Amino acid sequence: MSHDKFHRIILPLKDKLFRLAWSIVRDSAEAEDIVQDIFLKLWTKHDEWNEIENLEAYCFRATKNLAFDRVESLSIRRTENIASDSESGVFVDNITPFFKLVESERNTLLYKCIDELPENQKLVFQLREIEGMSYKEIAEVLKISEDLVKVNLFRARNKMKDLLSGKQ
Repeated sequence: MSHDKFHRIILPLKDKLFRLAWSIVRDSAEAEDIVQDIFLKLWTKHDEWNEIENLEAYCFRATKNLAFDRVESLSIRRTENIASDSESGVFVDNITPFFKLVESERNTLLYKCIDELPENQKLVFQLREIEGMSYKEIAEVLKISEDLVKVNLFRARNKMKDLLSGKQ
């Protein structure tokens, strides 16, 4: 039953979980690692799945939390690397042509506008507009009320409209 549940419920979420992770970390390889870590964690705890009320919401919440943890640890590592590089007097350029291409594609107008949203609005907007989740599912994932989901989504949509029309 565990194998069936994994293939039926969890595995089809991989693209949505990847997009959520990518929207937070903005790195494809890191987002793939996050999704793989979530799947591994779920697989090793398959005996606890019956205790989880909404497995899909659990997956999204776990992905969001792990992605934020990775962003924090990556920023700490980058700060340490910059400090050690500047102390040695050597500048290391880790940007490859492929990375530059990915960066240029990523910096489209839409994502630029999404990035200007406050974090709570950005997450609600991503889960509703890109992932197509319901208000109830978003509330479960983010552990907030449905009313707060609606308020954040309303504000995010208005801000996006203003940003895209050049009013701000």
